[in-house]
Amino acid sequence: MRHAVAVAALDVIDETFVLAGPAVVAAAFADPADWPRLWPDLELHVFADRGAAGLRWSVTGRWVGSAEVWCEAVGDGTVVHWFLRLDPAPGPDGGSARRLLRGARGPAREALRRQRAAKAIAFDLKARLEAAPTGTAGWTRRPGVPTPAPADPPVAPLAPA
Repeated sequence: MRHAVAVAALDVIDETFVLAGPAVVAAAFADPADWPRLWPDLELHVFADRGAAGLRWSVTGRWVGSAEVWCEAVGDGTVVHWFLRLDPAPGPDGGSARRLLRGARGPAREALRRQRAAKAIAFDLKARLEAAPTGTAGWTRRPGVPTPAPADPPVAPLAPA
């Protein structure tokens, strides 16, 4: 007897190294107000907030499935793993998603579109988190170079008694 294995219509994976700690990277995805800008056609609902390790979402709406951002500490930075597994929603809600997948090349075309979108999000994140502070040249640090210790704050003089 053969058993059918359900395969998502779209299964997209991306990995990008960011020169920042996992907590900083995970925080970039934590605000629900940002999700529509990052993934405009996905309705996301957190089912696992793993802090510095990232988030896992259920996807509803015209697409159903799951999405995940996993932040893995690697060396002196973080590898951001992004997973997206989607199927068109059953019924009329998924009609427009099903139309995107019609034809022999439909799923491949939609997967490529989502891969490119994931990489654009990752490169934007890299640019923001790895950018040098205003008024300095170059990167804040290069891979393998320790993070500089913060400068001691100025000490206020004691007030006269």
